[in-house]
Amino acid sequence: MKKSTLTLAVALGVLAQQAGAAGFIEDSKLSLSSRTMYFDNDNREVKRNAQGRNGDQRETGQGFKLDYLSGFTQGTVGFGVDVQALWGIHLDGGRGHHPDNNNFFPSDSDGSAVSQWARLGGNAKARFSKTEGHFGSALAPNLPILVSNDGRLLPQTFEGGTIQSKEIDNLTLNAGQLTHAMGRASSNRTGLSVAGGTEDSNKFQFAGGDWKVTKDLTLQYYYSNLEDFYKQHFLGLVHVWPIANDQSFKTDLRYFDSSSDGKNGQAGYIFNNNGGYAKNAGEVDNKTWSAIFTYTLGGHALTLGHQQVGDDGGFVWLNQGNVADGRGRNEGAGGSSFYLFTDSMINQFARAGENTTFGQYSYDFARLGVAGLKASITYLRGDDIRNKTTSGTYNEWERDARVDYVIQEGALKGLGASLRHGMFRGSGESSADMDQTRLIFNYTYNFM
Repeated sequence: MKKSTLTLAVALGVLAQQAGAAGFIEDSKLSLSSRTMYFDNDNREVKRNAQGRNGDQRETGQGFKLDYLSGFTQGTVGFGVDVQALWGIHLDGGRGHHPDNNNFFPSDSDGSAVSQWARLGGNAKARFSKTEGHFGSALAPNLPILVSNDGRLLPQTFEGGTIQSKEIDNLTLNAGQLTHAMGRASSNRTGLSVAGGTEDSNKFQFAGGDWKVTKDLTLQYYYSNLEDFYKQHFLGLVHVWPIANDQSFKTDLRYFDSSSDGKNGQAGYIFNNNGGYAKNAGEVDNKTWSAIFTYTLGGHALTLGHQQVGDDGGFVWLNQGNVADGRGRNEGAGGSSFYLFTDSMINQFARAGENTTFGQYSYDFARLGVAGLKASITYLRGDDIRNKTTSGTYNEWERDARVDYVIQEGALKGLGASLRHGMFRGSGESSADMDQTRLIFNYTYNFM
């Protein structure tokens, strides 16, 4: 039995003795979420990979997520537990269109998609005053220095412990230490790493907070350290100017400063700088800033912004995609998110020297009497990307469009559909032109 599962079982046994306490049962929530997803990735340059499989990817799957969130027991310190069960099912054969990259589905021994996979996790939790701690294997942080990915059938989760405190008015403090990751296409856990790293680390520590200076202004600072890979500082500012009724202007400024730590740069602990240039090969060395401005008027929202990635190396974030199991196979832990606007549908625009200008227009059709219907179109262009092995620079661009609709009433209330299409084109050493389409249906049923 895995350590995390044993810990959860012990916690459940202790809490069962107090299950009758007011709050533990009364405040419990049980829900079942369903996600059906069609994923089509047209790799326009590579039609066959090294194993002779079609380079394009077309697969359909069904995901289920069962969540039980207890309340807290009575007393000065309240205790509770969260349990999560995940199950993914392959709905088509996919043997000719599964690229054996564990990106959407785990791969079987012959490289084809497995028929299904599942995992069980959970957290023990405690609350004192306005401070909560969570320990377990179903953590899903959403912080500037770590964003849990939920872009496929099942969500990425982490193992470790986190604490959040709101004891001081208008100040939210977060801290924690994570030891393992559970990939969105995996039943197993892996250590923590970065893109290109084949060794892992079991210590990702972070601390920071959000200070709401006024109702319109929020300042942020976070520090994180992935042992033997990188250290990272983040500064953020978010300001919303309410111009008039139904009209506002939002400013969102973000700055990251990342540097090497411990064994970073040595064999197994390298960072691939997102396939691009590095001043010191394999080492983390980056400063990235972005400025985002959004003008909202009624149902219209227009976003414009710019991002600059430093010349010395690409932007870095947690990514376990190169960590393999004992057989040398990818664990399906690939696929991760980060806290920048350029983390788009296909590309990240995070290579050394990259200057990205971006814009997005979105509209909420509730203003026309169609509640639940939203649409957006986004365009990003990155220039001045430094080549890895030659002099000069190159560029890349991406255009994404999406339409989302959630039924607002009736027997199917809450059923959501999302149609997304992205087109990416690039030049230079790391280009891989792609067209991607996703069709997603989501529904959550609350039992209690």
